[in-house]
Amino acid sequence: MFDLSPDEARLLLNVAMMAVGQNSFKSADKILTALEQYRPDDVALITTRAVMLISMQEFQKAVDYIDRVGLPKHPDAAMLQAFKGMALLRMNLQNAARQPLEAAANSSDSAAAKLAKDLLS
Repeated sequence: MFDLSPDEARLLLNVAMMAVGQNSFKSADKILTALEQYRPDDVALITTRAVMLISMQEFQKAVDYIDRVGLPKHPDAAMLQAFKGMALLRMNLQNAARQPLEAAANSSDSAAAKLAKDLLS
């Protein structure tokens, strides 16, 4: 077994994000699964898998993954809260979406706050 440098892991994560953007979910999943062997607690990796599930329109799976894996490891991750709210909105669960979106909107993470505020409006 070998270890990945932070730069190598970031490059592979960027490739996985591009694969998600191209709807190449099988390729993205293979990359994410491999990266999880080396960096299972990486919030960017967890966030990318959540985005992939949302992109696949697997909204309940995205919420379950965020609740089961993401938020227990990163309870202050505003972007995970924003994507959880997004998935709940896509399931037409506006009331359930409000709490995670408000948490993200009030965070110091400017990207997550903007996303959440856009989704709340």
